Amino acid sequence: MRVDPHYVTGLVASLNQSTLSEQQLTAELSSGLRLSSLSDDPVAVGQASLLNTAISQDDSFVQTAATTESMMQVSDSALGAVVTQLTSALSLAVAGNSGTNNAADLHSISQQISGIRDQVVSLANTAYQGSYVFAGSKGNVQPYTIDESTTPATATYHGDSQAGTVTTENGETIQTGLAGSAVFSEPGADVMAALNNLVADFSSGTVSSTASTDISVLQTALANVSQQRTVLDSSLSRLESAGTYAQTDATNRTATASILVAADPASVATQLSAAEVQNQALMSVISTVEKQSLFDYTQA
Repeated sequence: MRVDPHYVTGLVASLNQSTLSEQQLTAELSSGLRLSSLSDDPVAVGQASLLNTAISQDDSFVQTAATTESMMQVSDSALGAVVTQLTSALSLAVAGNSGTNNAADLHSISQQISGIRDQVVSLANTAYQGSYVFAGSKGNVQPYTIDESTTPATATYHGDSQAGTVTTENGETIQTGLAGSAVFSEPGADVMAALNNLVADFSSGTVSSTASTDISVLQTALANVSQQRTVLDSSLSRLESAGTYAQTDATNRTATASILVAADPASVATQLSAAEVQNQALMSVISTVEKQSLFDYTQA
C-alpha cells in the first residue's frame, strides 16, 4: 500500500511550522524579548514606542536640570560670598562713621572697603562653563567693570535684565538665574554704588557728610542681595524636585516598557522544550513514512 503524498506534505508543513516556532522561541530565550517586529504584537509595540519617547524626554530633562542645578549652585555660592563681603564692609563703614578714628584709620577703612568692592565685582563676574551667571541673557559678556578714574569710582553693568528660565515637563516655568541688575544695581539698593561711595567717604582721612546715607544704602543693598538669593534657592529646590520626578518617571516607564516586550524565560523554556519534542516526533514520523513509501515502491 502506497502512502498518500498529501499526508507527507502535511507532515512536512507541520515540521516547518514547528521548526520556525522553535527558532522564534530560541531567539526569545536568547534576547529576553518576545517582540522582534511590529507584526509580533502591534499594540504592544506601539505602546512601547510611546513609552520610549516619553523616557527620552524624561532623560533629556534630567540632564538639562542637572546642568542647570550646577550653574545655580555656583550662583548661590557666589551670592553667599557677596553677603559675607557686604557684611564686613558694613561693619567697617559703621566703625568709620563712629567719629572715633584718626585720618590713618579712615584711610585704612577706605582701602579695606575698596578691597571688598573688588571682591564683590569679581563675584558679580562669576562664570560657569564659560558663561557669566549674572549677565542676564548676555552670558558671553562680562557683567561689571569699574572705572576708578572718577571720584567716587563708577561701576557699569554690561548685561541685561533677562533672568534665565526652564520649563518642566508639566509646563511649570522655573527661574534659573538672576540678572546682575536686580542683584547688584537695583535702584535704591545699588551694591556697587554704595561701596564706591563709601570708599570715597573715608579716603580723604575725614568722614564725608554722605557716609550715613551711603551706609543706609549698603544696608538696603545687603538685604536685597539676601532676598534675591532666597529667590534663587527656592527655584533651585523646585528644579531639583522636578528633576527627581522626571528621573522616577523614566524609571517607571522603563519598567513598563520592559514588561510589554520582555519574554517570560520560564514559559519560553517550557514552550521550546515542547517544540523540540514535537520536532523530533515529526521527523521520526516523516522518516518512517518515507521508508515505507520507498519499500512499497520497490515491491510494486
